[in-house]
Amino acid sequence: MLAAVFESFQGPLEISRTAAPVPRPDSAIIKVEACGICRSDWHCWMGHDSDVQLPHVPGHELAGTVAEVGTTVKQWQPNARVTVPFSCGCGTCQQCASGNQQICDNYTQPGFTHWGAFAEFVEIRHADVNLVALPDSIDSVTAASLGCRFATSFRGVVHQGRVTANDIVAVHGCGGVGLSAIMIAAALGARVIAVDINDAQLQKAKECGADVVLNAADESNVPDAMQQLSSGGATVSIDALGSRVTCFNSIACLRKRGRHVQIGLTLGGDSDPPIPMSQVIGRELEIVGSHGMQAFEYPAMLKMIEDGQLQPNKLVGERVSLSEACLRLPNLNNFSSVGAVVIDRFDV
Repeated sequence: MLAAVFESFQGPLEISRTAAPVPRPDSAIIKVEACGICRSDWHCWMGHDSDVQLPHVPGHELAGTVAEVGTTVKQWQPNARVTVPFSCGCGTCQQCASGNQQICDNYTQPGFTHWGAFAEFVEIRHADVNLVALPDSIDSVTAASLGCRFATSFRGVVHQGRVTANDIVAVHGCGGVGLSAIMIAAALGARVIAVDINDAQLQKAKECGADVVLNAADESNVPDAMQQLSSGGATVSIDALGSRVTCFNSIACLRKRGRHVQIGLTLGGDSDPPIPMSQVIGRELEIVGSHGMQAFEYPAMLKMIEDGQLQPNKLVGERVSLSEACLRLPNLNNFSSVGAVVIDRFDV
């Protein structure tokens, strides 16, 4: 098979012809039809994730068809159209037994714990636990864009943030995660304020349902500006980027008893961001994380997509080839793209 491989962290990605994966008893081999290029992949390439062993193939936002299944797989057959959560459960640990496969004690992540979907084929462990059937109405490119940013945002907004139509939701960072969170919160009827430093991203945020946008580059004190725009602070605030600045601002812009949801990864130089703990105490704020979404929770999100309440296809900005992805991934932290970039052609 063809795969995009890097031999060293921050080194070049090159198209190589490698052996296709062979299924273990609990695995499915997926023929990849589309794969998103995510900032998490950039963290992987940078060497920020201890799970990654070299040489490596990134890619965790995927959709395709089942090519082959292992001997113990019961629920899936070849040719089924599927997607998969980026953080996969084992099905047997304490977390999985409680329904929290997204934080499985023995998790696997394509593109991190093993080779990912910047390739023609990818292995998914514990297929009966982790594969998600795709409706015919959702194409593979749209489905690939769900795998990390959209599904994680859905759980972050709906389950962790508990957003309702009565909420004022602030979203800090209008990349793929942020735009997804904006669309989902708006679909639930919340008033949404989008924050970014890029006017093009803010315009896209409006198209996704943001009621108000704020260019943080024009503000000396973003939390104060947000307090004014929201008449006392957001009820729910989401750090969709994962930086020391956006994490702090997201917490500091909340009104009393507000909820902060951390979706953006804080890795590398943004690890362990400062938290305004005096405000957390004095305002009785709530801080929660959102790390993926369980496969069994996907149907509610897919139903909203089929019903037209959510339109993640609008978040797809560019479609590129596998060889083009080799050039795009190292530059992903430049934030030059508006919307998700998805690989839909696996050629040289």
